[in-house]
Amino acid sequence: MKIRSEYTCPLELVHDMLKGKWKTIIIWRLRLEATSLSKLRKDINGITEKMLLQHLKDLIKYSLVEKKEYEGYPLKVEYSLTSRGKEVLSALEIFQKIGIEYMIEDGKEEELRKLCLLK
Repeated sequence: MKIRSEYTCPLELVHDMLKGKWKTIIIWRLRLEATSLSKLRKDINGITEKMLLQHLKDLIKYSLVEKKEYEGYPLKVEYSLTSRGKEVLSALEIFQKIGIEYMIEDGKEEELRKLCLLK
């Protein structure tokens, strides 16, 4: 994803950084721990490896995620949130809260319980 050179509002820039079906989900998953590509793919239901790699590449470019490669065999790579990624996570927590409230209003408490988001 290419960053535009002109914006009318800083929110446009952040929107461009997070635009895409999976970027916020990847950030949300990385809040738990640094993890490998294969674990991310396993944990994010429905994402393809190609899409995961593309979104990780974008998130690394925007300094929201970092990639750490370890020497040795087998090759080990971990992805984790940067300090800027953790700031974005704070905003996503607000989105999560709003989503939970909306689902409760819409009678979706059972779905939230299945996701362990409601007791």
